[in-house]
Amino acid sequence: MKTKILAIICLTFVLSSCSEDNDISLEPVAITLNFSHSWNGTEITNADFNELKFTNENEQDLSIEGLRYVISEILLTHESGVVTVLDEYNLVDLTNTKGLSFTTSEAILPGDYTSVSFRFGFSNEYNIDGAYPDLNTANFNVPNALGGGYHFMQFDGKYRDITSVEAPFNYHVISAIDPTNTNDPLDTSFSLNIGAATIGGNTNIQIEMDVSEWFKNPTTWNLNEYDVNLMGNYDVQLLMNQNGSSVFSLISITQ
Repeated sequence: MKTKILAIICLTFVLSSCSEDNDISLEPVAITLNFSHSWNGTEITNADFNELKFTNENEQDLSIEGLRYVISEILLTHESGVVTVLDEYNLVDLTNTKGLSFTTSEAILPGDYTSVSFRFGFSNEYNIDGAYPDLNTANFNVPNALGGGYHFMQFDGKYRDITSVEAPFNYHVISAIDPTNTNDPLDTSFSLNIGAATIGGNTNIQIEMDVSEWFKNPTTWNLNEYDVNLMGNYDVQLLMNQNGSSVFSLISITQ
């Protein structure tokens, strides 16, 4: 918190030197992050759930029955070099259409920022068992036997298996746990830089998840091999972490 306050003070000082000439407002503002979802460019809503209407890179037909994930640690780097971190989180729940629009409770100073980023999941520092009552209520916890803390994503559905029978899959992302040392999880959350932004009053940032990317880049996902019981599989969690690097993209920034 002291670091955050210092960043705001420093940024206020930087901007105040030119505020009179350029009519720059130094009143802090909140920003809103809006999340949409697609499959290879085609919009997805929960109205598309429970049908085998999607085909992954491995040419397997699948459905989506549930999709929710956490974003945290919104970080903004001002053009002056001052960095502001908003220690907030949001559960995006496409299944129940909750958390698709998230307005920060903490405010930042308006201006031009060279980068805006957010974290998918929680870093180990914040992935503390029992720390978030709302996520506890939402059953987003990870069992203690698997390291505790919280899921980063729960993505569930069905697919046609090798015998053409519908079978379930649970693409659940958590910290990677070495079964021989559950007290030392590997941090598989990741930060995503969505680019530069000018922040003013009523700034809306539209971010899209291309769900198909979870199955194809860099690992082509074979659901016959990796479908359920993936949370305790250390190597598979690393593959999920790698595939997540191309999932999110910036669609627009509006004022």
